[in-house]
Amino acid sequence: MIEVTNLVKRYGDVEAVRNVSFTVNQDQVLGFLGPNGAGKTTIMKILTGYHFPSSGTAFVEGFSLHENPVEAKTLTGYLPESVPLYVDMTVEEYLVFMAQARLIAGDKQKAAVEESVESCGLGAVRTKLIETLSKGYRQRVGLAQAIIHDPPILILDEPTSGLDPNQIIEIRSLIKELGKRKTVILSTHILQEVEAVCSRVLILNEGRIAAQGTSEEIALSLKGGDTWEILLKGSGIEEKITRLSADAKINPEIKGEATGVSFFQAAGKNALGGEQIFDWAVREQLKITGMNCKKLSLEDIFVKLTKEEGRKEGAQNTGGGE
Repeated sequence: MIEVTNLVKRYGDVEAVRNVSFTVNQDQVLGFLGPNGAGKTTIMKILTGYHFPSSGTAFVEGFSLHENPVEAKTLTGYLPESVPLYVDMTVEEYLVFMAQARLIAGDKQKAAVEESVESCGLGAVRTKLIETLSKGYRQRVGLAQAIIHDPPILILDEPTSGLDPNQIIEIRSLIKELGKRKTVILSTHILQEVEAVCSRVLILNEGRIAAQGTSEEIALSLKGGDTWEILLKGSGIEEKITRLSADAKINPEIKGEATGVSFFQAAGKNALGGEQIFDWAVREQLKITGMNCKKLSLEDIFVKLTKEEGRKEGAQNTGGGE
C-alpha cells in the first residue's frame, strides 16, 4: 500500500509537484497520465527514495520514506525510464548481481533469477551480453531486476517504451498479473495502455492532480460526459424535445431540420439511458432513424483536463510566474 499526503517538490523557484495526495491499495494498478513536465517522474523518484519531498509525507507499506527510507526501499521494485544496466555483463550475470544487491539469500538466488527470467521472457538471451541486446530486451532486463526480490510495491516508469507490439502485449499481461498480488504504479504516454492495464487513473498537470479514479468515474464528473446522438423524424419534434428537457431536467442541444433532428444528451445524474429515450420517442410517436452513444474516451478526458487546467494555470499566473 502507498499513501501520499500533500506532497510538494521544489527545484529552486520551480514547484514540480504541488500538494499531491493519493492512496494505492494492494491488488491495484494505478496509471499516471500527464503531459511532459506534469510531475509523474518526480513523484516516482520520491516514492523510490531517489529524491526527498520539499514537504508532505509518503508511506510505503506503513514505512515513512523520510524516517525509514531503507525499509521502504527494500519493499519497492523500480523500473526507471532510462534503465541503468551494466552492459558488459550477460543478462544472467546482471540478474545474479542484482539478487545479491537485494540481499537475497544465497540458496534462493538461483530460483529468483530463474523466475524473473521466465516472467520477462529472457530465456533466449540469458547468456548474451546486455550491450548486444535490442532496446526492447534491455527493457525486459530492467523489469526483471525490478521484480527479482518479489517486492510488494512496483513502480514502473514507461515500462513498454521501445517494445514491439508483441512484446508490449506480453509486458502488459505480466503487469496485469503482478497487479493481482502487488501494488503497482506505472506512468505512460500510451492511453490505450492505461485502459488495458490500470484499475485506476491519476491525471497530472502542472504538478497537480487534475483528476483521479476510474475512467468512467472521471468521465461522469466532467460536464458533458457521455452523450447520446439521436436522429428523429415526425411532427413537432423540437416542441417535444423542449418538453422532455423540462420534465427530465436535461439540457439537450438540438441540431438540424424538423424532419431530421439530432440532439445530444449530456451524461450525469439526470441522464436518460438509451431505453428511456427509445420509450419516450415511441410515446411521442416519433421515429428514431439513428441512435448512437458517444462515450467520452480517455483521450478526450486527458485533453479536456490538461487543456482546461493549463488555461486556468495561465490565467492565475498572468503577470508573473511562481
